[in-house]
Amino acid sequence: MGGTSVAAHLVERGERDILLLDRGELTSGSTFHSAGLVGQLRSDPALTRMNVHSVELYRRLEATEHAPGWVESGSLRLASSPARLEEIRRQAGWAARSGLPLELISAEEAKALFPFMSTEGVLGAAYTPTDGQVDPARLCQAMAALARAGGATIAQHTRVLGVDVQERGGHRTVTGVRTDRGDVECEVVVDCGGMFAAEIARMVDVRVPVVPMSHQYAVTAALPWDDVPGGRRTLPSLRDPDLLVYYRQEIEGLVMGGYERQSAAFTATATGYDAVPADFNGRLLSPDLDRFDEIMTNAQVRVPALADTGLASMINGPEAFTPDNEFCLGETEVAGFFVAAGFCAHGIAGAGGIGQVMAAWILDGDPGLDLWHMDVRRFGRHYRSPGYTLARTTENYESYYDISYPAQERTAGRPLRLSPAHAWHAAHGAVFGEKAGWERVNHYSVAGSEELRPHGWAGHHWSPCVEPEHLAVRASAGIFDESSFSKIEISGPDAAAFCRQVFAGRVDRAPGTVTYTQALNERAGIELDVTVTRLATEEFLLVTGTALSGHDLGWLRRQARLLGSSVRIAEVTGGWACFALWGPRSRDLLAPLTPTSLAGADFGYLTMRETTVGDVPVRALRVGFAGELGWELYCSAEYGMALWRELAATGAQPCGYRALESLRLEKGYRVWGSDIGPETTPDEAGLSFAVRRPGGDDGAGGDFVGAKALLAARDRGIERTLQCLVLDEPRAVALGGEPVRLERDGAFVGQVTSGGYGYSVQRSIAYAYLPAGVAEGEQAGVQVDGRWIGAVVARTPLYDPSGAAVRA
Repeated sequence: MGGTSVAAHLVERGERDILLLDRGELTSGSTFHSAGLVGQLRSDPALTRMNVHSVELYRRLEATEHAPGWVESGSLRLASSPARLEEIRRQAGWAARSGLPLELISAEEAKALFPFMSTEGVLGAAYTPTDGQVDPARLCQAMAALARAGGATIAQHTRVLGVDVQERGGHRTVTGVRTDRGDVECEVVVDCGGMFAAEIARMVDVRVPVVPMSHQYAVTAALPWDDVPGGRRTLPSLRDPDLLVYYRQEIEGLVMGGYERQSAAFTATATGYDAVPADFNGRLLSPDLDRFDEIMTNAQVRVPALADTGLASMINGPEAFTPDNEFCLGETEVAGFFVAAGFCAHGIAGAGGIGQVMAAWILDGDPGLDLWHMDVRRFGRHYRSPGYTLARTTENYESYYDISYPAQERTAGRPLRLSPAHAWHAAHGAVFGEKAGWERVNHYSVAGSEELRPHGWAGHHWSPCVEPEHLAVRASAGIFDESSFSKIEISGPDAAAFCRQVFAGRVDRAPGTVTYTQALNERAGIELDVTVTRLATEEFLLVTGTALSGHDLGWLRRQARLLGSSVRIAEVTGGWACFALWGPRSRDLLAPLTPTSLAGADFGYLTMRETTVGDVPVRALRVGFAGELGWELYCSAEYGMALWRELAATGAQPCGYRALESLRLEKGYRVWGSDIGPETTPDEAGLSFAVRRPGGDDGAGGDFVGAKALLAARDRGIERTLQCLVLDEPRAVALGGEPVRLERDGAFVGQVTSGGYGYSVQRSIAYAYLPAGVAEGEQAGVQVDGRWIGAVVARTPLYDPSGAAVRA
């Protein structure tokens, strides 16, 4: 399915030299046994937009000679528990921000739409009338017909034997494909292999962490339609996630399946990659009735008629799942080798949108949406481990329908990546979280006030231990272990020129200076948000987010390839420990440990010095993400424990990442992936100060990637800006994604990008992009857990607006 959609959308963009290969016949992988459900709403706005495009495409195709069997049946999602009812109320907010016609209805209203369901235990439901179902095989053939009509060639029963790669300018680049029917020269290969995608990618030594999971559903005999007033009708698809089941209509019966708690992978093991048999085309697995018993039992609870309705057939087919239930899309570390796989049993819903964004990615170098959470490069090197990949994927599959609360931690595959100070943290009561495989301190075990617990959703994994850490940093000093932050070195004869071209800020300063800046794409969207330290004339250090090394490395290496720059770009994260000491007393606490003067006149803000702390050689950077005076101290990893012990002995409060999050919210510091990203410009985000003037002739300007687009955007005028909202109710906490409206007319104007509670300012804080011209003091509303909370547009930053603290 993915291959035909990508080909059809490339044809739509005017491409003609397209060859689509299939080892068997079209649909003979996973498509032919897909359940064909098409739901549009997701927590992620980008995926929702992709699914909406799919529905628009399928609806359009249904009116052509290539009709894919699209039935706009609508969908029901039941809440069979108070927590699930809270979840669907939040989902109603997501739908509102996306323009989807989702309705919250009662159990009896749901039964009127799906008369075979029992309302016992059902507290409510969400109904989306524009969702539906499609015949996956017919859809695939429709896409193929579009591709052929536009000039694409489709070769079935053709096996790929290898993908040729050459080294060009220090980069591996695709040059061709070898098949059992001859070789093909090409510049781009798109791996749409489904359950075979990982095997194909291994031909170029690329890891695509997908695991084929055995996924079962039943097709029932005819239901007792004679008992239904009005007789046979089109039923909406129905999901009851509390019972782990889904249903859709199949003629006079149902397709019924779910996600069992005891799953089974197909061929993958803890010590070996997936090994799908060479002849596994158009085939199914034998039904596993014992494993399906849980789903069958639950299905009869919600649809009692199934107890007396026979099964027409059982389907057990492998579906490719990823470790985080998101697609694997985009270009890999091999130039020209793209992936569109790992559809996690919702690829039919996403297929149209996947084809659209992949065509843009291939032809424009940019998918047009913020898709980092779907980007194949998000998976680090540890996903080369078959055991780790299988454990994470299994956990994901078995919790597919679970409610995912904010700050909820996964458990599979832990612990893996450890800071040099990890043992100290564990011995001193640290509660750990995990990100990109790293064990990171969320907080320690000194509790503050339980009265600060947020209401509703935000209160589920909240801890009272964050408050004392936050307040200690504001009043005195705190130490943070930031060893997980990604670190990238750029060096070589073209390093300075390269950095000047790809970064929008002034990075060509003297060695020892630190620049906070962004790198922009050709739409002037923010691709990287980093600090750049010039270590030497031809050597720069970038520090970025824990989970962003794959993204930032990939983007930088692509720019180096396009620019023809002679640079070495290397990730050095694991080689360096990083500990931060921040707070008004940080200078007093650090000064006795180092021979370097820490006075403001000698060690200014945004500068770096090579020095020692205790007996440990360090790079000391005067920067801060907490909005306070302080330093980040980098040392070679073998010194990490010694350096942490020196800092802990100062009496500074050990702190975790949740305190850091609340500190940065008060200060208004942006986070890439929520507040800023590829679809936001520096001007919109309030980061114009970090960008030099494009084309300036004063030595501070010049050309850089995205400069022309930034100028064009300024000529058009800024239509929205990131603003701070303070909610009227301190215990009502927005976390991201909640709809925002202005009270002047009640119209939706945006959504929360990030939010939380500020322990110093004692307010609930949220950030959102609002129309340009919205002024400080204007009244707004934020929908938190389905309830509108009053808010006011506030001056930002809320804490230390003059910036005096960080520059003290």
